[in-house]
Parts: sequence; C-alpha cells; structure tokens
Amino acid sequence: MKYICIGKIVNTHALKGEVRIVSNFEFKDRVFNKGNKLYLGQFKTEEIIETYRKHKQFDMVKFVGINYINDVLKYKGDSVYIDESILELKDDEILENEFVDYEIYNNEKLIGKIEEYRNDNGNKIIRINNKFIPYNKDFIQKIDKVNKRIYMHNIEVFL
Repeated sequence: MKYICIGKIVNTHALKGEVRIVSNFEFKDRVFNKGNKLYLGQFKTEEIIETYRKHKQFDMVKFVGINYINDVLKYKGDSVYIDESILELKDDEILENEFVDYEIYNNEKLIGKIEEYRNDNGNKIIRINNKFIPYNKDFIQKIDKVNKRIYMHNIEVFL
C-alpha cells in the first residue's frame, strides 16, 4: 500500500465528531466519498468516511462510528493520507509529488527536467531551466509515465 498525503486536520467542527480538513489535493472528487478510507496521523489510523461536505475553504468529514467531539480531538493537527490505489489515475494524470524529475520534450526535442511544480490557486506551473511554463492540457501531447517524460508542443514562447 502506498500512502499519499492529501491534507491536514486543522480542527473539529461542532459537537458531533466532524473534522475540518485543509487540502489542495487535485483529485478530491475521488477521495472524499462515503465509504472511502482515510489514514490519519503518523500511525495511519484507518477511519471510514460517513459524510463529506464543503464548508468555506474546508473539507468537512465525519467518520463512521464517531459521534462526539471528544472522539476526534486526538486527530487535530494530524496529516490525512489515502491509499493511492483508490485514485485510479488515467494515463494523462500525474500526482503533484511525482512531477519533479520528469523530462519535458517540446516538439520531440528534450528541453530539460521539471525542477519545481506549483499549483497557485488552480494555475499549474512547472519550472524548467529556471523558466516557468504553464502546465496546461492544451500544451500536452502525451505523458509517458514509464519513462517519466511529458511531450508538449507550442511552448517556445515560454522558453
């Protein structure tokens, strides 16, 4: 099992055992579903999602069998993990933590490796050779996960 950190429990909410999670994880729609398992803290304590909702900037989660605030206080400040297998990533989807060291090709020519990846308010940006390039599906031709390569086109203007 490969654990992926998707956020952090920052507080409890109300008295019935709901927690506030801060997360900028890209595939929330696949994670925060009733019945999915989350793993909490350094010991990866397994909890099952009973309910999920958005509230302001928080992801609000209540776990099965936890009905009181005192039962979730122990998780306050803990990181939240998932098992990577529940994501079922498509061929053109990559997790943020895997971007670094992918080679970037522009029109079949190697231009460098990704040095940094940023998700700035929904604007995905990669840094190659100290230049920032938007990571946008319009520029991506193909992603080769086996060889860690991303083939792009029409990015000359950013280089």
